Amino acid sequence: MTAIRSGLARLQPRSPTSEDELHAMRRAAWRKQGVAVLRPEDIRDDWTRQAVVNEATRQYGRREETGDE
Repeated sequence: MTAIRSGLARLQPRSPTSEDELHAMRRAAWRKQGVAVLRPEDIRDDWTRQAVVNEATRQYGRREETGDE
């Protein structure tokens, strides 16, 4: 039996993306478009992490507080 496709399908909640899927998307963005997606929490060197945060804040503004940190 063939499933019926509808525009309403977009209204259904999407399953959460796993960490592995997110990593694969970040890798593809870097390789295909030269876009680096870096989570500050994943940068181990303090100086490098602060430099990335400073530049992102300069270009895009301050991060929203999520309470997850």
